[in-house]
Amino acid sequence: AWTAAENTRRPVVDRLLPAALLVKAVALALRDVPELNGFWIDGRLHPGAGIHVGTAVSLRGGGLVAPALHDVDGMDLTTLMRGLQDLVVRARSGSLRSSELADATITVTNLGDRGVDATFGIIYPPQIALVAFGVIAPRPWVGPSGQVEARPVVTATLSADHRATDGHRGGLFLSALNQWLQTPEKL
Repeated sequence: AWTAAENTRRPVVDRLLPAALLVKAVALALRDVPELNGFWIDGRLHPGAGIHVGTAVSLRGGGLVAPALHDVDGMDLTTLMRGLQDLVVRARSGSLRSSELADATITVTNLGDRGVDATFGIIYPPQIALVAFGVIAPRPWVGPSGQVEARPVVTATLSADHRATDGHRGGLFLSALNQWLQTPEKL
């Protein structure tokens, strides 16, 4: 509802897609649980120097790349949305920079536009985590008044390298992600 209202105030070229909110929420959740932002190299965790979110992009001829948007946690949503659009266009035209292909500290994949309910991603080494989102769809939910109502719900999954982290940290991250998604106006 927040996104729909926000988009009515924006020019068409600046409207937000849910993907921008999901990527931003992941970046802010990494601020809360930074142990999932980094690399497993030479038998130890190397924290990321920034929050550089790799975003999975399917290529028209087949295949997939996950170029990074740098310092996502510091971007406003308009800048992030423009960055996502630019990254997709350049990925599909083969004009990405080498730093965009090598710097991701975590990857986000989203198959919601394909109607997929849930996705369980595979970590792209040396990254230690990947967050996957399914379709945002109306589902029965118990509202604040105790009544069952239809609410937009998305399934988020986390894949993580147990050499670097554990289920407790993963649970903290998913909880932080949920909190950020519940307050999109703070993104």
